[in-house]
Amino acid sequence: MTEVIDGAALLNEVEAFHRRFNVFPTEAAYVAVVLWDAHTHLLDCFDSTPRLAFLSPEPGSGKTRALEICETLVPQPMVAVNASAAALFRSVSGAEGRPTILFDEIDTVFGPKAGDNEELRGFLNAGHRRKGVTYRCVGDGSNQGVQPFPSYCGVAVAGLGWLPDTILTRSVVIRMRRRAPNEQVEPFRTRNEPEGHALRTQLTTWTDSVREQVCDAFPAMPEGVSDRPADVWEPLLAVADAAGGAWPERARQACLELVAAATAGDKASLGIRLLTDLRDTVFGGADRMPTAQILAGLNAMDEAPWADMGGKPLDSRQLAKRLAEYVTADNQPIKARNIRTREGSVVKGYYATDLHDAWARYCPAATSATTTHDNPLISTDAVADVAD
Repeated sequence: MTEVIDGAALLNEVEAFHRRFNVFPTEAAYVAVVLWDAHTHLLDCFDSTPRLAFLSPEPGSGKTRALEICETLVPQPMVAVNASAAALFRSVSGAEGRPTILFDEIDTVFGPKAGDNEELRGFLNAGHRRKGVTYRCVGDGSNQGVQPFPSYCGVAVAGLGWLPDTILTRSVVIRMRRRAPNEQVEPFRTRNEPEGHALRTQLTTWTDSVREQVCDAFPAMPEGVSDRPADVWEPLLAVADAAGGAWPERARQACLELVAAATAGDKASLGIRLLTDLRDTVFGGADRMPTAQILAGLNAMDEAPWADMGGKPLDSRQLAKRLAEYVTADNQPIKARNIRTREGSVVKGYYATDLHDAWARYCPAATSATTTHDNPLISTDAVADVAD
């Protein structure tokens, strides 16, 4: 007789196991990690798999311990530290079956002193999608052929600092911190591993019983969650819905909380930061502004990166290069144009009309209405644009 397992009760047990040894920063973090553990048993039901990223600004924040607990719960765990891309993609496509990769000290791979590691970044990006493959030349000498290696697998990482934006946006990010004196956990020892393995066996049995349901699922997303965040959370919400009980509601609340936190703390795109600072702080409702005044406003902003771009303040060349990556409503690169001042002279600057489309597409919603600057350099009277 097939064992019938209560999915909600099992996920409660997995959460309790994590709580014995891990102190996560929020309730949402426990929910996300438990659902991630469970989803690794159902990878072939999904079009994509989210990366789980335990990140912290300082050592001693419990990141490695979090991976250790996950290791006891996921199928075929493969612990990696400073592993090469070649080793990882050959492991994923090997005869032993697809592992769940637990990559510790990821900052040694992508940190400021580690270089770009484009090959590993490419592997992690490709493996996010079920159809993702890594192509390599195989053979000896001139007798070589291109061979695709499957890259799709569950991945959890832990490290200091941040991650490349292409990985970060595919991740559920748990911002770890050192335990406070009143936050106590049990020490995790080898003797505790069988408890996690028993839960893993139950997860395997339960996920097999709901596999058909999960494979056909199209979970409803919380309002406002779409695009890449929806791709990240869809597998986790599908698992929560299959479990039932309080998990569907808890999962959607965790989704909203962690997506909002990731958006608020997003340091991945300087371009979006530039557009947002231009809209909310520099232009502030003005319809045009000279480049010199834009640079003065940006470089004067507290807690902004513009005053120190590689040891020098942002200049007109850098500003032009970054803005040219975005386009106007007419699909033309944003560029400086001539502006006539009240004194009748002509200076280079930017028009808000050229930026409106990029603001609407890339910037988060403004938190408050902007006000028009009283700009002494720019005539507020209607004047003809000066030809470039």
